[in-house]
Amino acid sequence: MDHLSLDHADLMSVSSRHEVSQDVIEPSVEELAVLSSFEHFAFRVTHRMNLGRWKRFWTWCQSVFGAGWIHISTYNLMRVYGLENIEGVDHTRPILLVSNHRSFFDMYTVSTVLFRRTGWRKQLFFPVRGRFFYQSPVGMFVNLIMGWWSRYPPFFAAGDKPIPEKREFDKYSFRRLTQLCREGAGNVIGFHPEGRRNRGDDPYSYLRPQPGIGKLIKDANPQVIPIFIAGLGNRLARQVLGNWFGGELIRIHFGTQLDLSEFIAKKDHVRTYKEIADFVMSKIAELGEMDRELRDSKT
Repeated sequence: MDHLSLDHADLMSVSSRHEVSQDVIEPSVEELAVLSSFEHFAFRVTHRMNLGRWKRFWTWCQSVFGAGWIHISTYNLMRVYGLENIEGVDHTRPILLVSNHRSFFDMYTVSTVLFRRTGWRKQLFFPVRGRFFYQSPVGMFVNLIMGWWSRYPPFFAAGDKPIPEKREFDKYSFRRLTQLCREGAGNVIGFHPEGRRNRGDDPYSYLRPQPGIGKLIKDANPQVIPIFIAGLGNRLARQVLGNWFGGELIRIHFGTQLDLSEFIAKKDHVRTYKEIADFVMSKIAELGEMDRELRDSKT
């Protein structure tokens, strides 16, 4: 499923709230009131699964079963570069992974690399549009068997088909996401600045980044690692079979931690959010150019 993007209106509604204490993780009655009965149920279940012992249990399942089957399905094709860049950051602080977005499976493969090739304790969160994962039993089931409940927190009023009447709940989701990016040893949050999948043929082209990533970084000031991913498709059977029958190589490039201090010091304004988003996307594109040069050198 496509991940979220936060547009100008979303940012203004979030910014209009007073600063909330970091220990608040529950939505208000007013924020929950805009959800349907099923959305409320889906959120409550998924929210609980991302706390405490439940989160540790599902992270173990994700690291063993989830990463296991993805490894079996990709090991012949997987090529990883720059892993030392994420190994070298402070693992007592949250890490925000920002990557290009061309496949449903982008962050699944990244999470597999992290679980299988790094040893520090971690727990993953992937903010997502709530229209699928939180609006049907099938969506909840997919979140369980594919994401081990890590498609969280949900946003409903963002993206190509927003549900504006649920914008009140998205204020909570943004506060929760900010909290995850600000505090929590081992928190790893995956985010696509483009907001939706780029369906073009050129793997080195990018959609315009959304200012939501800038707002998130400005508010939470996490450690930010850019990632470039190429070689993944969107058809599960074809992707898995390609591991044994000559599929395209999957390349994952981890960049160095970004120095965003210049932007953090700037005024809290939409212009600043856009500058951060553009800067982050430029660093992802630089990794893309490294991949292009590496690919061309081998042809």
